[in-house]
Amino acid sequence: MKKIKIGQIGVGHNHASEKMAALRRLSDYYEVVGIVEPDENWWQRRGDLPEYQGLPRLTETEFFRTPGLEAVAVETDGFELLETARKCVDRGLHVHMDKPGGEELAPFRALLHEIRRRHLHIQLGYMYRSNPAVKFCLNAVRQGWLGDIFEVHAVMNRYDGDREDYRRWLAQFRGGAVYIFAGHLIDLAVALLGRPLRVTPYLTKTRDDNLFDTGVTVMEYPRAIATLRTGVTEVDGMKHRRLIVCGTGGSIEICPLEPPSDRYRLDPLKLRLTLLEGNRQFEAGTHIVEVGVMNGRYDDQLIELAKIIRGELENPYPVTHELIVQEALLRASAGPAEPQSLMK
Repeated sequence: MKKIKIGQIGVGHNHASEKMAALRRLSDYYEVVGIVEPDENWWQRRGDLPEYQGLPRLTETEFFRTPGLEAVAVETDGFELLETARKCVDRGLHVHMDKPGGEELAPFRALLHEIRRRHLHIQLGYMYRSNPAVKFCLNAVRQGWLGDIFEVHAVMNRYDGDREDYRRWLAQFRGGAVYIFAGHLIDLAVALLGRPLRVTPYLTKTRDDNLFDTGVTVMEYPRAIATLRTGVTEVDGMKHRRLIVCGTGGSIEICPLEPPSDRYRLDPLKLRLTLLEGNRQFEAGTHIVEVGVMNGRYDDQLIELAKIIRGELENPYPVTHELIVQEALLRASAGPAEPQSLMK
C-alpha cells in the first residue's frame, strides 16, 4: 500500500518525541516529511533529541506546501493544540492530535464539525485505546461477559517530586492535574458506559501554590457510577495506575495499566478476570490472563490511524465520542463546584 505522507507540528507536548519515534518506526505505513517548530525556545530545548535527527525542520508554509501531504501529528504545547489542529483541517489534512482538546468546548466542537464536513479523520492521543489489556476489557464488556456494568474505578497518578517548573506549568490549566491526565480515564469510562448523566469534580491542592494537583471525578449513569482519580503527588504512582470494571456477571482488574517504558515489547500485560458464569473461553472463577506485550506505547494507535485514512477500518472512536469525552473532561476540570448536569 502507498505510504501516508505525514509530518509533525510541535515538539512542546510531553509525548511529542515518542510520537515521532513511533512514526519513524512505522515506515511501512508512513513517510515522515519533516517537522515544524516555530518557537525557538522549544526547539532549543528539544530539537536535538535523537527522534528528530535527520529530519528537515520546515516552516509552516513549507510544510503545508509539501506535495502529497495527507496527515499531521499535532504535538505542540497544550495551549496550542486546538488552534494548530484547526489550521491542518482547514487545509484538508487528517489529524492525530495529542490531548487535551482545549479549555473551551465550542472551538473543539467547531473543529469536529469541520472534520466531519470535510470527510476527514481525527485521532486523539489517548494511548490506552490501543493497550492490549484495555482492548481485552472493552471486548469482554461488549460480549456481555461481565453482565450489566455498575462500577468503573480508575487511577492515573504520577509523582512530580520537587519539579516546581512542572507544577507552575500545570497550574496554568484550570483543572490542573485533572485537565491533563483525567481525559485518559474519562475516555475509558465513556467507551464502557457512554455519555454520563452528570459529572462532579473534586479538586484538591496539597501544597500552598496555585495547582490543583490531585482530584477525583465522579461520573453518574442511570445504573452505574465511575470514580476516576488523578494526581501528581503519589510516590511511584505510575506503577499503581489501574482500571477496575465491575458488573453483575464478573469483574476485570488491570494493574498496572502498562509496563515501564523500557519493558515495552518484553513484559506481557496481565489482567485479573473474575466470572460468575463461564463462557466459551473461560470457566467460572478467577483467571490471570496474559494478553501479550505492548507494541510500543503509540505504535498500534498510529497503525490504526493509517488504516482509517486508507479506508481499511472504520474509526472506532468517531467525533461523537471525542466530543463526549471533551465535554466531560471540562466538567471535571471546573474546580470545586456543585454537581453539573450534562443534560442541560
